Amino acid sequence: MSVKAFELVPAVERDLLMGDKARINIECIECCGKHLYVGTNDCFIHHFLLDEVTSSKGKLSYSAQKLLHKYLGLKKPVAELRAASALERLIVLCDGIVFLIDMVTLETVPSAAGGGAKIRGVTAFCINENPVNGDPFCVEMCVLSSKRRTVQIYMVYEDRVQLVKEVSTPEQPCAVSLDGYFLCLALATQYMILNYNSGASQDLFPYNSEERRPILKRIGREEFLLAAPGGLGMFANAEGVSQRAPVNWSEGVIGAAVCFPYVVALDENFITIHSMLDQQLKQTLSFRDGHILQDFEGKVILASTKAVYVLVPLPLERQIQDLLASHRVEEALTLTEGAQRNIPKDKFQVLHKRILQQVGFIQFSQLQFREAREHFRKGQLDVRELISLYPLLLPASSSFTRCHPPLHEFADLNHLAQGDQEKVLLYKNFLISYLGEVRNTEVVNVCREDVDTALLKLYAEQDHESLLDLLASDNTCLLTDSIPWLEKYHKYFALGLLYHYNGQDSAALQLWIRLADGDLQDSTRTDLFEYIVDFLSSCSNLDLVWTYADWALLKDPTIGMHIFTKRPLSKDVSQLNPDDVITYLGKHSQALLLYLEYLVLERRIQKEKFHTHLAVLYLERVLSLQSQSPTDEAQLTTARERLQALLRESNLYLVQLLLDKMENCEQLLLERATLYGKLEEHERALHILVHQLRDFRSAEAFCLWASSCRDSAYRQQLFHLLLGVYLDGSHRGQSHAVAAGGSGELEMAAVDLLNRHGEVFDAISVLRLLPESWSLQLLRPFLGRAVRASMHACRTSQIALGLAHSENLQLLHDRLKERKKQILVSEKKGCHLCHNTFSEPDVVCLPGAVPVHTHCVAHRVRDSPTKRLLTNSSNHT
Repeated sequence: MSVKAFELVPAVERDLLMGDKARINIECIECCGKHLYVGTNDCFIHHFLLDEVTSSKGKLSYSAQKLLHKYLGLKKPVAELRAASALERLIVLCDGIVFLIDMVTLETVPSAAGGGAKIRGVTAFCINENPVNGDPFCVEMCVLSSKRRTVQIYMVYEDRVQLVKEVSTPEQPCAVSLDGYFLCLALATQYMILNYNSGASQDLFPYNSEERRPILKRIGREEFLLAAPGGLGMFANAEGVSQRAPVNWSEGVIGAAVCFPYVVALDENFITIHSMLDQQLKQTLSFRDGHILQDFEGKVILASTKAVYVLVPLPLERQIQDLLASHRVEEALTLTEGAQRNIPKDKFQVLHKRILQQVGFIQFSQLQFREAREHFRKGQLDVRELISLYPLLLPASSSFTRCHPPLHEFADLNHLAQGDQEKVLLYKNFLISYLGEVRNTEVVNVCREDVDTALLKLYAEQDHESLLDLLASDNTCLLTDSIPWLEKYHKYFALGLLYHYNGQDSAALQLWIRLADGDLQDSTRTDLFEYIVDFLSSCSNLDLVWTYADWALLKDPTIGMHIFTKRPLSKDVSQLNPDDVITYLGKHSQALLLYLEYLVLERRIQKEKFHTHLAVLYLERVLSLQSQSPTDEAQLTTARERLQALLRESNLYLVQLLLDKMENCEQLLLERATLYGKLEEHERALHILVHQLRDFRSAEAFCLWASSCRDSAYRQQLFHLLLGVYLDGSHRGQSHAVAAGGSGELEMAAVDLLNRHGEVFDAISVLRLLPESWSLQLLRPFLGRAVRASMHACRTSQIALGLAHSENLQLLHDRLKERKKQILVSEKKGCHLCHNTFSEPDVVCLPGAVPVHTHCVAHRVRDSPTKRLLTNSSNHT
């Protein structure tokens, strides 16, 4: 695909060069800055001054001024010209002779004393543009001889040339290019690379110099461009390796030049321009009778036989923009990246980012969202450029204006989609995805409000699930823009979240309550009431809690109570005083009951007033249910179980107060028995359970409960008391003996008690209490357990006695062993207690065979706390 990369501009017209002399032809050219030198077939050198002229429309042209012309006097065409600007010399090849002329006067430079300024028998020469000699006033030159298969290296000075190296070649060279120590040679049949310093060589590829003119061009450091068979332009480096793909030019190429990133080739009728980056043909210009193409410090100059032209490259930015206008994004990106070497770093970064952004918009318009996203990201796009395509998404207060010149040609999304709603939806989905990706990056730090507000609007319009996530997280959505948008799409719950995030909790609650009461419609949350309760339970503004708790309790007391019972117990949340809550809940009986259960049963607050209050409410609930007709037995059973559990487990309520409230209630005998148990009036409690309720299981359970935190003697006392109640009642109300078969209910209860809990009783005491008329068969389980328990206790005591006896024997044995040990006492050894030496053999040995005086031990024992304690105890006795 074509692109306009160059314009062909005339530099020296025919009339200015030769006037009316029709037979004069251009043979060679050289350009040094603004100075243009032209060699002709009549052995003249013409010197022109080229000035660039830019029109008001930015078009470049050249104005040529002829300064001088000079006849060289050899009657042969000037074959080659090369400028050595540091020496102010032109190196000229004419009639097989290389010599020097002055760049200004065009006069031949005379030879210096002792040295020559001419080289004869030369077919071609070139200048080393990457010299290895460090002398700034010396030019390195390579010369091909017409008589020998050699390459000669010369040093060129102001007035002389000096041969420094001569290297043989396998064939006669016909063309040469030089870079550093590396020669690129066109031999008769092949190209080769030759290091003239080391002598190393590398054959490249075959080439027939008789069929066509060889082309060798140095295009960079240690890199060359060559005309290869098959109409290819091949690149080769100093190692003989091609690191670039070849360009495909015509078979008849007669000249080539490089103006990065392009390769320019000249044939008989056309100028072709290929990209070095993708090897594609970019431009073709018609140019007849051309026979010279050279590049001079980035300036490409062509010549026909009669005139000189300059191939002016268009600015790279313009070329890139032309490619983008044709939607050739890959070529534009390739050209941009390839232009990096020719543009200052800062300027390139700005250009590169802009091109990436433009490419992104082109791909965006073509629904290539993955590629567009990547180029927007790499180009660090101001995301508002993208948002501005979507009508009404940017906040009204946004100060954003699109960059100039614009990055794209689209007015807005409607212009882009042309009314296709499916495309509109795809564009909006992409923007949602892209904004969600970049909103937390540094790219949007300066426009966070615009991004978050746009996201909110898109989420609301598309009913997107991420709307709530956005509002529940850190965001900068603008209220003034967001409120009407959320109301438009009936996103009232989300609007409440936005109010909350902006510190307007009261407005949020009012909106949510209207929503929960059905005044507004929004299906976002089906559990909105529970959410409001959770919100109030964690709300730090206690005024709001007291204001809206009444609404929640009236709507559903059980869930509404969570405002008080689910409140986090942390320093970050203001805490409610339980007394204030209880006072507030006075008009909500069910909620009050639930709150007291929370305080007493869940938080385990140990305060008498809470426990008593809860017990009274439980009791009132039971009494209320009992008074109803008909009575709901299931509810009554549940209520009594709660009351009974509290009476058993709590030790803080006012027992007498509850007894007084139950005084005339014969249906709450079990509860009264529990209360008597709390007062340690166990006999009264057992009397109720045994004689009034006839509930023997409950009587046994009472004994276990009442003694649960006491020692075994207390439990035994309670069970003996229960057995006594059974036996006393049996004796009073029974006229027949058990053995006679007329056992009563209490006697059977007594037997069951003994048989189930025999380990608790003192068997001897029980046997003394039992009537002599009772059958041993009834008491067999009890007696068997009692005998086993007695035998176990006896044997356990015997084992303990045996272990104690064994320990005593071991201690006696150890004592005897210690007494048999010899203890050395001398006048040189001292007492461990008083540190005085021993004067007599009577000593006491401490553990560890340490001898001490007897009187020292006596004093120690007398003064010890244990001795004093024993003495005091003895005196007291």
